[in-house]
Amino acid sequence: MHRVVVIGVAGVGKSTVARGLSERLGLRHVELDSIFWQANWTKLEQGEFEARVREATRSGGWVVDGNYSERIRAIAWGAADTVVWLDLPRVVVMWQLARRTVWRIASGVELWNGNREGSLRDQFSRDPARSILLWSWRTYGPTKAEYGLAMQDPESASCGSSG
Repeated sequence: MHRVVVIGVAGVGKSTVARGLSERLGLRHVELDSIFWQANWTKLEQGEFEARVREATRSGGWVVDGNYSERIRAIAWGAADTVVWLDLPRVVVMWQLARRTVWRIASGVELWNGNREGSLRDQFSRDPARSILLWSWRTYGPTKAEYGLAMQDPESASCGSSG
């Protein structure tokens, strides 16, 4: 394993697993959220995002974590030799995510490019753009189904064939 992609629903532990793998394997860790989310939670323009992901996965060994569009998946998976799908039950994911979110809010830890987790009040919002908990709850089923299909797709199974 020299080029690994770690995927799964929001809050499943992708970054934690990817960091651990990158340390054990002596590979660079590439967190897609750190590329996509610019200062003040500004989204990086799609073309620039794709270019940066291509550059990050162009050479050497790495462990990439994150979900994004099929185009980003094609770039990362096309260069990968291994895809790790973290597929945990919803109750486990939500528990992990709630613990992580509360810790991030309480500690004020910087996530990426000066961004920090929203307030505790945000987590009770009915707007999934404000609440990572609601976002994860709503996207759990569709994301799980999407990855289930992708993992059965013969084109997805040919990781590394174009890298």
